[in-house]
Amino acid sequence: MIYKVSYVVMGGEHPGGIMNHIQRPEIGQKVEIGKMTFEIIEIHEVMPPRGDFQFLHATVRPVVEAATPDP
Repeated sequence: MIYKVSYVVMGGEHPGGIMNHIQRPEIGQKVEIGKMTFEIIEIHEVMPPRGDFQFLHATVRPVVEAATPDP
């Protein structure tokens, strides 16, 4: 199955994107869109699966990396 996923970023400060995946994305999973990493917080089916495709909508939020202290 191919999952075509529309990613929408909370806050609208990033354009998001559309990506194809072989495995269904899960809530809590991290995904790279461009050079940034996001966490999936919601997933909704856009329509029922058709053949080998399923269309999904995912809402994501940026992952804030913790700064490492200087030695």
